[in-house]
Amino acid sequence: MKLEEDDRLLTVFEYGTMLARKPSTVRKDIFLKKIPTVKIGRQIRIPLSWVQRIVKEGYRPAVTAR
Repeated sequence: MKLEEDDRLLTVFEYGTMLARKPSTVRKDIFLKKIPTVKIGRQIRIPLSWVQRIVKEGYRPAVTAR
C-alpha cells in the first residue's frame, strides 16, 4: 500500500471508532499484519486512506426480498 502525500494518520482509538471496533481487536489485526501501519518512534498509526478503502470495498447494496 502506498501512502498518499496528504494522508492523515489515525491512532488505534480513532481507527476503532470509525469502524466500530474495539482497540484490542485493532491491535490484534495490526499484530497479524491485516492492517498496514506507519511506525513513528514507538507510536503506531493507520492511514486514513486504508479506512476509506475498507469502507468502499466492503460496501454491498441491500438485497431486496422477492
